[in-house]
Amino acid sequence: MNGIAILIVIMLPILGGALLPLLDFDARKARMYYVMAIVLATSVLCLSLISGSEGTQFVLYHLTSTIDIAFRIDRFGSVFALLVSVLWPLSTLYAFEYMSHSHKRNRFFGFFTMSFGITLGVAFSGNLITMYLFYELLTLSTLPLITHDGSREAKVAGVKYLVYSIAGATAAFIGMIAVLTRGGSLEFNVIGLGSAVTEANRNFLDAAFLFMFFGFGVKAALFPLHGWLPTAGVAPTPVTALLHAVAVVKSGVFAIGRVVYYTYDAGYLAGSIVQKVALWFAAFTIVYGTVMAWKELHFKKRLAYSTVSNLSYILFAFLLATPQGLTAGLLHMIFHGLMKIALFFVAGAVMHQSGKTYVTELGGFAKAMPISFGVFTIASVALIGVPPLCGFLSKYAIAVAAVDEGSVSGYLGIAALLISAVFTSMYLLTIVVKAYFPGEGFDPASLKDVKEANWYMTLPLIALAVLMIVLGCLPGGLTQFIAGTLADAFPGL
Repeated sequence: MNGIAILIVIMLPILGGALLPLLDFDARKARMYYVMAIVLATSVLCLSLISGSEGTQFVLYHLTSTIDIAFRIDRFGSVFALLVSVLWPLSTLYAFEYMSHSHKRNRFFGFFTMSFGITLGVAFSGNLITMYLFYELLTLSTLPLITHDGSREAKVAGVKYLVYSIAGATAAFIGMIAVLTRGGSLEFNVIGLGSAVTEANRNFLDAAFLFMFFGFGVKAALFPLHGWLPTAGVAPTPVTALLHAVAVVKSGVFAIGRVVYYTYDAGYLAGSIVQKVALWFAAFTIVYGTVMAWKELHFKKRLAYSTVSNLSYILFAFLLATPQGLTAGLLHMIFHGLMKIALFFVAGAVMHQSGKTYVTELGGFAKAMPISFGVFTIASVALIGVPPLCGFLSKYAIAVAAVDEGSVSGYLGIAALLISAVFTSMYLLTIVVKAYFPGEGFDPASLKDVKEANWYMTLPLIALAVLMIVLGCLPGGLTQFIAGTLADAFPGL
């Protein structure tokens, strides 16, 4: 029965979202009740699955004698599913108000809801083929969301997103087939490549890993494959928040984690040249993203470049191929999701309430929108890595994992983390300071028509602020849950 439940939790939002344009709701409240009922039901069912059904497997269809469309519940996928199932209802509530005056809302919420189920399909996939299928479906379901407003800029962003995604998918698929043809398994298991690793196969398998690393690295915004992400900021803020914090980019990071620990294995990668190459790219992306964020003046694009940097924090931790690296990477995957979606929600609230899109226009906004900028301050301080907020814990864990790993590449990553911390404080705190202390020449009358958004937008912000504080001060339950991944990824531990 639990196997069928996996299918239900994936298909409920997919089918519910697909039906929404056909139902053609005219009344805003009717659409809200319908969408929120599906999203909440999916989240509740998902949380119940990951809390009591670990180890469940379900084969939906046999493609060949060795390749199945299959699902499984393990701790690694459950961590991703936990993040998605907690943040999607908050994003949906926020979107109800943000999109209230937009056109084609039935179509928007249809694809928005479908993307929820598809992302859960990525989380609960039982092998690389199934994950790849849902990974590509996610591209198709989010493309109409990026191009939603129909402007030339949105269409250009959509084409760019599609081209990058197809190129990455092609590279990842080549890597997958290469592993399969050399005797490796596409199943997520604890023995990695097993007998496929021979001296004759080593170079071939190394090349296959790099194809998958850079292929899946497109959605993870790895330099130089990140160009689609800042451009995609033209999408409505509920979409960019999910792109940057939950669904698309985290699916890329998640896929690379699956390859590192469940297709290959930590023992294969540790100390190898491909590990060093991947670590160097991740370390460079950390610095590149944070410097570009500091230079960028567009509010959402600044946060987009911040995402580019922080995604590679997670990749760097995963690529250390150690128990500490795995747990630190998953911890930052959760915490970054909370922090970044809060930052984007504030940027969206500012745009919704005032039409302002540049950080140079935010003087005095803290007085006009005190809840939004209070949360923005908390999220900023957390992302910088100031204790006792959640960002400090995950960044500290990554640094400790790099020190314990002990290689030159590990120390290079620590240097990247320190540089990033400095630039992160500059590109976020300049916004905070300007919002609270606009300086001489500021005219309060310029904000007389700006006020806080309604509760549809402020309630998710408050909930995120509470989570950032509580999980920073009391992380024990979450860290224990994440530690459960070690039994699969390091069976001999």
